[in-house]
Amino acid sequence: MGNFQLEDFVAGWIGGAASVIVGHPLDTVKARLQAGSGYGSTLSCIRTVYRRESVFGFFKGMAFPLTSIAVYNSVVFGVFSNTQRFLSHHRCQEPEAGSPRVLSDLLLASMVAGVVSVGLGAPVDLIKIRLQMQTQPFREANLALKPRVAALGEQPAYQGPVHCIITIVRTEGLAGLYRGASAMLLRDVPGYCLYFIPYVFLSDWITPEAHTGPSPCAVWLAGGMAGAISWGTATPMDVVKSRLQADGVYINKYKGVLDCISQSYQKEGLKVSPTAVMQG
Repeated sequence: MGNFQLEDFVAGWIGGAASVIVGHPLDTVKARLQAGSGYGSTLSCIRTVYRRESVFGFFKGMAFPLTSIAVYNSVVFGVFSNTQRFLSHHRCQEPEAGSPRVLSDLLLASMVAGVVSVGLGAPVDLIKIRLQMQTQPFREANLALKPRVAALGEQPAYQGPVHCIITIVRTEGLAGLYRGASAMLLRDVPGYCLYFIPYVFLSDWITPEAHTGPSPCAVWLAGGMAGAISWGTATPMDVVKSRLQADGVYINKYKGVLDCISQSYQKEGLKVSPTAVMQG
């Protein structure tokens, strides 16, 4: 426990809150492009959302992620840093300051962080996606609606995060909160490996040997490059995750991960993979 550092969790919390505030509008566009229909290109989606819902439409569903993703981010980054530190200490007993990172430690710590992220983040992502997607008109979502859904008219399916959670639990059980968790696991375990490992090695490479730690510029540069690598490879499974989580608002179209991949490929071909990469 001597290697446990609370600062890692605090830093993750601050970073998570900042990422939601800055990135939620583009995340809304990403979710609409991945799981919605009738939007076309990115610019077309932005214009459509603004015309139908004004600027507030881009911040739909933001309250829940702002309060939850900060905690989620805090736990993920804290778990990674402390797991990596624990593995290094267990391997070397007394690792020297500034000692080189070991790939196996980073890989295992990233995988642990990825698994933890699914356990905490799947319900958060589900609620966010459902709130972001529910404004899409029923006739555009799918014409083959269940009778009970059609009777609701154009009213939103959920009045807010709490009502969304209650509705999902009532209609789908507690397991419904983890819809798309398998796709999220396939996204986050390799995704965090391809984020944390490049980030650590890039920040170490950029930082001069005379310095005890990376500068803010090195952190931003390494984080940006690592994020691009991670999202560039994780986006195909993120599309599947978003579609599985959005599924069930009005109708159920997919039977699982493989069925979603199959249907998406049949309708869109390989272009489904880069869908909304720039919003990731």
